[in-house]
Amino acid sequence: MTEHTYAVIMAGGGGTRLWPISRKESPKQLLPLLGKETMFQSTVARLERIFPPERILVVTVEEQARVMREQVPSIPKENYLIEPAPRGTASVVALAAAVLKRRDPQAVMAIQTADHHIRNQDLFQYLLRTAIDVAEKEYLVTLGITPTFPSTGYGYIQQGEPLNGDYKYPVYMVKRFKEKPDEATAQQLLRSGDHSWNSGMFVWRVDAILSEIQKQMPDLFKAVDEISSVWDSPDKIDVVKKIWYGLQTQTIDYGIMERAERVAVLPAGGLGWSDVGAWDSLFDVLLPDMNGNVSVNAQHLPLDTHNALVYSVDDQRLVVTIGMDDVVIVDAGDVLLVCKTDQSQKVKNIVEHLKKHNQEKYL
Repeated sequence: MTEHTYAVIMAGGGGTRLWPISRKESPKQLLPLLGKETMFQSTVARLERIFPPERILVVTVEEQARVMREQVPSIPKENYLIEPAPRGTASVVALAAAVLKRRDPQAVMAIQTADHHIRNQDLFQYLLRTAIDVAEKEYLVTLGITPTFPSTGYGYIQQGEPLNGDYKYPVYMVKRFKEKPDEATAQQLLRSGDHSWNSGMFVWRVDAILSEIQKQMPDLFKAVDEISSVWDSPDKIDVVKKIWYGLQTQTIDYGIMERAERVAVLPAGGLGWSDVGAWDSLFDVLLPDMNGNVSVNAQHLPLDTHNALVYSVDDQRLVVTIGMDDVVIVDAGDVLLVCKTDQSQKVKNIVEHLKKHNQEKYL
């Protein structure tokens, strides 16, 4: 690894599908959902095996940055890039790339999110090092996840021809990105054997991604170019606020990657990856008992209960279940969520309902 490699953690999301534990004031990346460490702390610990703290940047909003600095004091304060409001991952990537280019024109950046779980840390390091080698040759590199079931919750990446080069891990050109499919299409993509889930983890040179942004999203390029030009000056806060709210909200996938040409994918099997995107995903991450039940921070007494997840903010709360299978029970103190496991993705619909009906106190 050279001194020109950097990690950029995208950490401004709200994690609404893990409501009612994940809230505006305490989104999932700031919570110890899967153990003693928060998800943000786990992400940094994973990256610190490759990058020193001074080469780890975090893009987030101010209120979350304050908590993150307390949780991980090793990352320098100036490495927190504050966005006034979320405007999608395209703007996050563009801002980080523009700021990094001023600091180090030869920089290669590895885009990570603050709320993913990766069990196989050694394979992750191996993948990331290979991805950096590929990115050095001016490819936009994405880390794919080899599908284990026909998911309708992830976008897919179709791999094309193997990429020429003496790489330590298989690398392929990307044929196309595909949006989240319906059930029948997901089954078909799984059977084809040449598709990966889109993990949202990317690696590229800053000059390569900025060139692509300039080509495909010229307004965004112009905005971050102006912001980066005053980044180290007293005018920074005023200029950022003036420009930022006018940006179009867009993802890096739709805004850039789907139409980019030099895109490569490393399809990763055995990574033990989860985006912990909804309550049912905790079954993939945490160890269940012999009846398939998972209990987190709760006293769970199951009778004739199978494949139940019980989560509580009060480890003294006794939760008793009788004759219940395939359920999620989440006790947040002021809110109790009970749903069938296969309905847990619909939690985001409840969040929208609460917003529309002015019940913000529960958000």
